[in-house]
Amino acid sequence: MGRDLVDIGPDESTLDALRRAVGTRRRKWLLAGTLLLGLTAAVALSAAGQPGDRTLDAMADPVQSLMSVAVPLIGILLAHDLRHAPRTTRLTPTLLAGVLVAAAVGVFGTLACVVALALVPSGTASDPWRHAGTIALGGVLVQVVAVLVGIGLGLLLRSTVLAFLGTIVLPLGCWAVLGAVDVLRPAQALTPYASVRHLLSGRMDAAAWAQWCAVLLIWGVGLTALGASRRRRSTPETGSARPQ
Repeated sequence: MGRDLVDIGPDESTLDALRRAVGTRRRKWLLAGTLLLGLTAAVALSAAGQPGDRTLDAMADPVQSLMSVAVPLIGILLAHDLRHAPRTTRLTPTLLAGVLVAAAVGVFGTLACVVALALVPSGTASDPWRHAGTIALGGVLVQVVAVLVGIGLGLLLRSTVLAFLGTIVLPLGCWAVLGAVDVLRPAQALTPYASVRHLLSGRMDAAAWAQWCAVLLIWGVGLTALGASRRRRSTPETGSARPQ
């Protein structure tokens, strides 16, 4: 995976950062491919599933989960642009742009599921829309955490490939390792994979919301804070030259 960098102006706004998110052909294809992946999954699930399995929660889980594999790469690329900007360049526009793009992806995933479910010709379950509001919100929150993980690892790791692999291996690896040890198994609730299951099922109670907040703090805020600290230490005041 080659370098894909977009220059950052000295007083970048959130709108400028949003333009960076789709500022190259590769980035446009990445976003389009992510949306197409979700749409294809929604259509396939609605066409192949049994009528009793055709519910919004049953479709939203795989659709949003598939898209959340690609969404961190958007954050990684946005973060890598900052490596060649002056240290004084603000991180906030990049974070806001990543969150807005991720939220749009989450909304699209829900809409794809709704349309595919509404147009299926051979019937659905008796209550296909149960917990629809929570599931729609959950889709947005899943993608927001995903892009923040990408931004955090993008700031921490210079290699795009290693950062992208980290967004997959680190969360799933922690979930698997914690699940393999009985005394540590309750800590699985603090991994993104576990919170995704709750959010996209729509069955959220106070404990589940507290779990998601902890996941956001650890995996979203925590990784980003570590990455921002590393950037402050490693980036010159005037920025570094962009590689040719």
